[in-house]
Amino acid sequence: METNVPMTEIKNTEMGGERPLFASHNLILDNVTIHTGESALKCCSDIVARNCRFEGKYPFWHVNNFEITDCLFTEGARAALWYSNNLVMRDTQVDAPKMFREMDGVSLERVNIPDASETLWHCRNIRLRKVDIKKADYLFMHCDNIDIDHYRQQGNYSFQYCNNVVIRNAEIDSKDAFWNTHDVTVYDSRLTGEYLGWHSHNLRLVRCHIDGTQPLCYCHNLELIDCTFGPEADLAFEDSTLKAELKSSPVSIKNPRSGSIVMPTECEIIRDENILPPADCTITVKSC
Repeated sequence: METNVPMTEIKNTEMGGERPLFASHNLILDNVTIHTGESALKCCSDIVARNCRFEGKYPFWHVNNFEITDCLFTEGARAALWYSNNLVMRDTQVDAPKMFREMDGVSLERVNIPDASETLWHCRNIRLRKVDIKKADYLFMHCDNIDIDHYRQQGNYSFQYCNNVVIRNAEIDSKDAFWNTHDVTVYDSRLTGEYLGWHSHNLRLVRCHIDGTQPLCYCHNLELIDCTFGPEADLAFEDSTLKAELKSSPVSIKNPRSGSIVMPTECEIIRDENILPPADCTITVKSC
């Protein structure tokens, strides 16, 4: 973080209690432990934290312009970063749930979050690189402008109601991922979980592997390019409008509404009395 204002340094110390650094500005914390308490750095700006340990609740609320490097957020530091802007976090272990809420500008690199339940809600302008996330139920609720590369995630109901998302080189294990999203593109990734992408608008999957029952139903303007399907990917594309050119076929396709599907091998195709108009999706078997 670059600033022309002199920075005050606090080094090799411990503190705790209620708001020990309230309304601090232009501050470097180096090897500092924040013990049990609340809101250690509330209403602050231009903060650098290095090699620090955070044990108390809500340490970074209403903070602008801050960097966190080589730090640890213990389980007790829940809801640590809310209502804040312009965060860069690197090489950090986050053991606390409910992180990152109502934020604008979140950059995470080489960050591990083993309990990410209810994390990253109502955030904007998010960048993730080499991030590993587990127990991530309801991750990325109502977020906008997300850029992700080299990412692993386990947890259900992720990316719901998100807009403008680009994901590359990811492994996402998530039931109900990408529901009600707008303008999402995923490249070169593995997507595993039931009911992928339902009710999405402009979802685009490029060279992805998809597995899990009933994927990609009720989609509007869905596009698949060179995607493959696993052995549990059945009843795909119900009531979807789509354009798909596939490298392998799903187990079955049910009642696609409109568009075109080109796939390399035959599969079960279900068109029954429940298909919705215009009911004119073309399905072509064409060897690769």
